[in-house]
Amino acid sequence: MRIAIVTDAWEPQVNGVVRTLQMVRRELERAGHIVLVLSPDAWPSLPCPGYGEIRLALATPGGVGKRLRAFGPDAIHIATEGTLGFAARRWCVRAGLAFTTAYHTHFPDYVSARTGLPSAWFWRYERWFHAPAAGVLAATPSLRRQLSAQGIGPAVPFGRGVDLANFPAESPPHAAYGALPRPIQLYVGRVAVEKNIEAFLATRHPGTRVVVGDGPARKALERQFPDAIFLGALRGAALASAYAGADVFVFPSRTDTFGMVLIEALASGVPVAAFPVQGPIDIVTPETGCLDETLDAAIIGALGKDRAVCAAYGRSFSWERAAAEFQSALVPLKSLIAA
Repeated sequence: MRIAIVTDAWEPQVNGVVRTLQMVRRELERAGHIVLVLSPDAWPSLPCPGYGEIRLALATPGGVGKRLRAFGPDAIHIATEGTLGFAARRWCVRAGLAFTTAYHTHFPDYVSARTGLPSAWFWRYERWFHAPAAGVLAATPSLRRQLSAQGIGPAVPFGRGVDLANFPAESPPHAAYGALPRPIQLYVGRVAVEKNIEAFLATRHPGTRVVVGDGPARKALERQFPDAIFLGALRGAALASAYAGADVFVFPSRTDTFGMVLIEALASGVPVAAFPVQGPIDIVTPETGCLDETLDAAIIGALGKDRAVCAAYGRSFSWERAAAEFQSALVPLKSLIAA
């Protein structure tokens, strides 16, 4: 099968959407499929305001269509709602071609947080964007229910996995942890306002709060919370060691649709403390963490959970299964019509 994936989020960006598409492409190609990723690097682009590493492609529907016709896909998936996804959507609608979309990120909440405008305004765009799709891929049951309530769908399952090669069962603790007071309370992810990291850094449980990641809010948070440890963005063995040496993983976001870092932490044997919101409520079990409206209470409840139970559960999330769900949602094209 020849599969075209159109995405505004791609390398060298480092985020959950990019990681998801990288791993799904890998699994699809392992299964013998041919995958084309159309990303902003194929067009002139501008930096996204507030997210400089995200490029907004100056793509036209005709330009996207030309590349798709040249590839000759059996199915088209539009992964994101940015300028490139918009152009691909427009071309597919004009050409009468079926396609699927995905809902990865709560853009209505993110944009609302940055602009102060009502999130309902941005949900209108989401409803319009996804309306022609044959299916809208969504990671969790609660997210699919929310999309349905917003008039978006049909929403179909598309889970996530852990790349066990990057998170071996036994990783040494990160060297930076050596002299730090325990327990080590860890956050991993983008350092930006929508991640609500301030709520984590404002907790008062004894020990050390560690932040792994980078982003526009880092400098301000470093000034505001001088006792916290900021290790910057880590990858590979360094990231695995940051997870492995932590005593609890704290996930303060209230707007993530899934939170791949949750299952990475669990696969590393680290229990999770989080708010009882979408993402954590679909992933964290009473045996693997604690959800509470007060993060301090969640941290206390998560500490001491059986690390072996956490690891076994986290390592059960499979990219092979996620790719199978992705493939089953695709709608085969009968033909590519000139547009």
